[in-house]
Amino acid sequence: MAFYFDAFEERQPPPPLSYSPWRELLWQYLATITLIIGAWYLYWRWSASLNFDALWFAIPLVVAETAAYVGLVLFVFNLWRDDPPRPREPPASINACLEEPLAEDRPISVDIFFATYSEDPELVRLGLIDAKKLDYPFPIDLRIHVLDDGRRPAMAAVAREEGVNYLTRANNIGFKAGNLRNAIEQTSGDFIVICDADTRPFPTMLARCLGYFRDPKMAWVQTPQWFFDLPEGTRLPDWLGKRLYAPGRWIGRAVEAIAGPISIGYDPYVNDPKMFYDVILRRRNWANAAFCCGAGSIHRREAVLEAALRAYGAQIDRLALKSIRKAARHSGETALAGPVEAMIRSGLAHEHEFTPYKFHVSEDIYTSIELHSDRERGWKSVLHPYIESKMLSPQDLLSWTVQRFKYAGGTLDIAFNDNPIIRPGLTLRQKVMYTATFWSYLGSIWNIVFLISPMIYFYFNISPVKAYSGDFFIHFLPFVMSLELAMMIGTWGVPGYAAKSSYLSFFPINFRALWTALRGQKISFPVTPKQRQTGRHLSIVRPQIAVVFLTLSGLVLAVGLQLGGFRTYSTAGLLSNAFWGLNNVFAMLGIIRAAFWRPMEENNDLP
Repeated sequence: MAFYFDAFEERQPPPPLSYSPWRELLWQYLATITLIIGAWYLYWRWSASLNFDALWFAIPLVVAETAAYVGLVLFVFNLWRDDPPRPREPPASINACLEEPLAEDRPISVDIFFATYSEDPELVRLGLIDAKKLDYPFPIDLRIHVLDDGRRPAMAAVAREEGVNYLTRANNIGFKAGNLRNAIEQTSGDFIVICDADTRPFPTMLARCLGYFRDPKMAWVQTPQWFFDLPEGTRLPDWLGKRLYAPGRWIGRAVEAIAGPISIGYDPYVNDPKMFYDVILRRRNWANAAFCCGAGSIHRREAVLEAALRAYGAQIDRLALKSIRKAARHSGETALAGPVEAMIRSGLAHEHEFTPYKFHVSEDIYTSIELHSDRERGWKSVLHPYIESKMLSPQDLLSWTVQRFKYAGGTLDIAFNDNPIIRPGLTLRQKVMYTATFWSYLGSIWNIVFLISPMIYFYFNISPVKAYSGDFFIHFLPFVMSLELAMMIGTWGVPGYAAKSSYLSFFPINFRALWTALRGQKISFPVTPKQRQTGRHLSIVRPQIAVVFLTLSGLVLAVGLQLGGFRTYSTAGLLSNAFWGLNNVFAMLGIIRAAFWRPMEENNDLP
């Protein structure tokens, strides 16, 4: 069976980012300077710059700037130190991975789970074939399982043809987490490899990753996810050449000579996870705070089950205490008899299910929090630097939106309902790292303020500061310049503009997720489609289109009024807000263009 990604099968993953102690030292120096200048800038903003004639505008903006600065502090803490892990030699037997060796040593046993629901069985077959090619230098008990929540005869037939185990269940309680729990109950491997339906493990995965488990405290290893089907795009000279012929190619080459290689149509949905895995998650290794991201992770079964039992016991204790107090109040007694309390606990234990993986849309990060907070066992995690599998990216804006909303909504739901910041057991470093994750999803609030502010200035000639004077630029420009320089060094090797612009343009999705979580609505468990959905999905980007239209029309109006003498704007204010507004516009254009993107059109875009 032919798939669209067949043409990309020969692509090889990029190597991990190299580590440089000198570059890290420079990053730490520049980041420190940036935070100091930023604090100085904020002090000036609060104490000396507010426009008291428009506090309704000035206060929200300076609050937004302050919130963004808090996010910067958390981000700097996250990126402060790179502790690139060095894979250890693979263990020859299970005793090499245990704190207390078994009396009779034996080979390591590994269960590989392929969780599927509605995906094409032939797509899953590709992952099964690759999983059977996993290489290991010592005898190993490898068992591959298809976890089919769709209960499909075709999927069962594929599993049978590939000689792997087929597991299903009568219902879909807990969705993927429930599917994993069902599989755990029917398997017994020492380690569990989590794969999605489209995950294609590389032969080196076990040989490179099981060595981390020589540390008996290592609970799981997360490997970077790599989307091998991302479009390569069309180089700027070729793209312009098709439209403007020879002059277009000359212009394209001139632009690339200054700015470097530019591709039109590359990764229109900003799916490339290199910034997240190679920079953000890898830099959490030093704080033992790299969380699980689902597919491509390897788990110690003992850790998952033990942490789940502790969490389950604590949950029953909390509910029992509440029920016992309520029953005592109704009976008028100060305490209940021992057998009565035992009956209450027993009843609660039967009413609530034991869940090795939390029944939650973000079961991966939820399980990470459970394990990290087990201070008694001191479980560890690590982001392995090498890519050990490949998978598919969302191929249309609708699929991309479903995935992003699920990530944002699930994370915010945890933040509001079971916040690890107040959970006992986590270290201070881990709490700060999880706070950084939650805080980033709150950014839609202040991003909306940043998007609206230039429009207010253009349309109403109202400034949030007393004046766009030399004092303003003395405080503002050093902060912005040092910030850009620090981030360039701190994320060296990964393009940063796409990540920054996408973070700004995602504001409608993140805000909708925030509103859903605040209202206590359940975040759904939709499966991200693996095939392209038809249509242009322009309705999804209406907010971004509105930002572009209102910003540009406001800028044209302001310039026209200034040139016509109908209104007097500050020249410095007009230029500052024009630069600010155009930066917002360019950030929005990427996701708007993604709504029109067609894979075949891009592939055939060469002249």
